Amino acid sequence: MVLTDIAIRNAKPAEKPLRLYDRDGLYLEISPAGGKWWRLKYHFAGKEKRISLGVHPEVDLKKARQRTLEARQLIAERVDPSEHKKAAQRAAKQQDAHRFEAVAREWITRMAPGWAPRHAARVLARFERDVFPWLGPQPIARIGAPDVLSVLRRIETRGAIESAHRALTSCSQVFRYAVAMGRADRDPTRDLRGALPPVKVTHFAAITEPQRVGLLLRALDNYQGTPVVRGALRLAPMVFVRPGELRAAQWGNIDLATEEWRFTVSKTQTEHIVPLARQAVAILRDLQPLTGRSRYVFPSARGHQRPMSDNAILAAMRTLHIGKEDMSGHGFRALARTILDEVLHYRPDLT
Repeated sequence: MVLTDIAIRNAKPAEKPLRLYDRDGLYLEISPAGGKWWRLKYHFAGKEKRISLGVHPEVDLKKARQRTLEARQLIAERVDPSEHKKAAQRAAKQQDAHRFEAVAREWITRMAPGWAPRHAARVLARFERDVFPWLGPQPIARIGAPDVLSVLRRIETRGAIESAHRALTSCSQVFRYAVAMGRADRDPTRDLRGALPPVKVTHFAAITEPQRVGLLLRALDNYQGTPVVRGALRLAPMVFVRPGELRAAQWGNIDLATEEWRFTVSKTQTEHIVPLARQAVAILRDLQPLTGRSRYVFPSARGHQRPMSDNAILAAMRTLHIGKEDMSGHGFRALARTILDEVLHYRPDLT
């Protein structure tokens, strides 16, 4: 007697696994929880063996019988169906490991320990949004320059030229990693030099004329907002660091006795030493009773577990009527470099 579709649909689970036999060693095993698995019992090299042929209803009776026939043909050719299945799974896994997305994710995992967490998140998000949907499933060794260019054109058409260039750079790094790991022969992005329009360079707004700098500093000194934001505003022109580095300053990295602030630069992962002028030390000493118990020198107004927001200093400058076309958070670095070079005549490479 053989199985029928009606018999399978009407079969109910029991307290112990239930087996409904078909033919040629094929049977359906029903677990007490109601799961239904197709299995094949066969003999190979004098031993009784079993192999799974799939789950019902994804694999119906007709398909299970077809898989049984294929397994029997392997046995007739002196091939063990179980070992054949394992070999096929290994080949599929190896093939998956050579797809662009798998290689890119592996590269990101290897590089991430040396990156700032936000940078790693941005790189992954760029791949997931702009690259993986089109290049991800493809074997990396078969991807050519036209394939990559097609992806970049999609980014370019939405006006994100800088993002297209960043995606090109990241893809190139993945291809070079694949070459080093023996999964690709070359980096096809080398053939795309000049294929994208250049990025229009926009400089951060900065006040650099000495007279206007004086007005700016007096305006910052007169800010009447919170002590934390006021301290950050007054300190920014004295330390010349990136806005993110300033707002994330930690008390544990500042030594007021030696008048030094030491931290690791997020962008380059190198140690940075910032000498603190006596005016900067005075600002920090004023802040210490207020935020000294926090990890951050400039904690968020919403809680001391994180630094103040990116927009805190910008918003403060806007309340002082300092327009975004005149000064930005990054502008303090340009201000310092220009004044030190052109007014005080310090060597540019030292600033």
